[in-house]
Amino acid sequence: MAWYDEAVFYHIYPLGLLGAPKENKYDGITHRLPELNPWVDHIKAIGCNAIYIGPLFESEGHGYETTDYKKLDSRLGDNNDLKKFVKLCHKSGVRVIFDGVFNHTGRSFFAFKDLKEHREGSRYRDWYCNVNFYGNNEYNDGFSYDNWGGYNLLVKLNQRNPEVRDYICDVIRFWISEFDVDGIRLDAADVLDFDFMKALRATANEVKPEFWLMGEVIHGDYTRWVNEGTLHSVTNYNLHKALYSGHNDHNYFEIAHTVKRLYDMGGSRPDGLKLYNFTDNHDVERIYTRLNNKAHLTPVNILLYTLPGIPSVYYGSEFGIEGKKENHSDASLRPALNLNDFKDAIKSNPVTALTARLGMIRQNTPALSYGDYRELRLTNRQYAFARKSGNGFCAVAVNNDDNPCPMSLPVEGGGSYTGLISGNKVAVENGQINITVEGNSGDIWVPTESIGDMKLTKSVKAIRSSKQTVSTVSGMASDAAAVKAPEEAPGAADTKTPEQAQDNAPESINVPGTPAPEKQAPTGSTDTPSGSYEDGIIKGLQEAVLARMEKNGPITDQMRRDVENNVYHDSLINWIKSF
Repeated sequence: MAWYDEAVFYHIYPLGLLGAPKENKYDGITHRLPELNPWVDHIKAIGCNAIYIGPLFESEGHGYETTDYKKLDSRLGDNNDLKKFVKLCHKSGVRVIFDGVFNHTGRSFFAFKDLKEHREGSRYRDWYCNVNFYGNNEYNDGFSYDNWGGYNLLVKLNQRNPEVRDYICDVIRFWISEFDVDGIRLDAADVLDFDFMKALRATANEVKPEFWLMGEVIHGDYTRWVNEGTLHSVTNYNLHKALYSGHNDHNYFEIAHTVKRLYDMGGSRPDGLKLYNFTDNHDVERIYTRLNNKAHLTPVNILLYTLPGIPSVYYGSEFGIEGKKENHSDASLRPALNLNDFKDAIKSNPVTALTARLGMIRQNTPALSYGDYRELRLTNRQYAFARKSGNGFCAVAVNNDDNPCPMSLPVEGGGSYTGLISGNKVAVENGQINITVEGNSGDIWVPTESIGDMKLTKSVKAIRSSKQTVSTVSGMASDAAAVKAPEEAPGAADTKTPEQAQDNAPESINVPGTPAPEKQAPTGSTDTPSGSYEDGIIKGLQEAVLARMEKNGPITDQMRRDVENNVYHDSLINWIKSF
């Protein structure tokens, strides 16, 4: 058992959250990072015990064009600011992992500047891939080179060069000695050299006990990256796509099929591959924006916290804020937020309250971290499964229909079970519990005797359902200054008047969704969504690749065709065959 086996992550894109300028003018240091200190208490309050933060180090713009791996971006502060932040997190019992952008550097990185100056005579000419002094580019360098995603501002490092490998391994050692970081998320891991990643893993094993390596991987057989010799985990883009489309299409078969396929990849591991699960991040649209029926946010979040893997919350999504890609820009996905605008969110915002409840449940229910997975019930609109580890057991049931649905679920032991979200208690009869799952909701059922000190008396209001309007669920999130990215024009997020909190809310946890205004199919309907599962998952993964590319500039028609036809990027070779 390692700390990351029980982790619940909070993901921060610091340049966005702290409102840093989009372009680094290298004109001095602005100490923005200390503004994150109050967020540590908030992160703890919603049940997270680990932070993934990045990119952090000196760069030219969005952070992924690194110019100095050993210096905090001057728009955020200096190295002392970062030392203090990590120390504060550790004092609060929160682990910290950094973004490691090791596939490419920015054009102002020392090795590339030397290459531009000395050309064929540069000692760093072999630090980069396929440098061709008979070529040229849009910068008129007088030579060409490999890049990431078709963008020459991201110069691809030659990871098979021992000097490059040793340099990056020294960077990892420096981050640990200087900042005491607990792990690294490897950017663009799906195009990193495998021997290079094995060298990083060897360094991780050497420098700090339980140092965690997680890679950004879009598609494919995740076991190529997640194994004893390479990485501990990768981003679960397969589940990310299934979570929103499986609800939008009323198709729990897509989610269950994805879970089973990924779980089976884990082989003999009862808890699966421990993939990094998320509903949104800095590259894809917010889950609240993605969902056609906003009430589905409840079952989506319940699944995020209960399915095999490590759950992660992207900053702001615990408040139910919007974030939509517009004009080839990720700005609305990475807004500046003021925590004071959300100071009462756990009490008054149903999304935040549910997030906090799920965080507490996750940390007090070992079966969710270590348990195996067994499907109990599956229809288009209802889904139930069990997690079991040692003596721990829980049953999870979700419902994406607007109407309540009765279920009979097989459980272990006798006595009674309690729903950790609803607070309801039911008796075990003939090895089963008979429950009713409210519309657009769900619950986590555990033996009543196992609850221990968990408190089940906080109030949570309903997450409202509407397919006709796009509304937030908290008045705090409707503050334009809170949800728009800095220097962005109005309109990045469509925020309407929220549902007001009710003073006479019940004391027990209850997060049902109210029926949508239009007519819905009856409970248990076996309606089949258009398109096959394979078509849907491929389309979703292609969207994820395009999302990663978009953060560096506009997507051309040719780039889009390249992704769709699987002919351009190395990471897309055998795209279809990977399924």
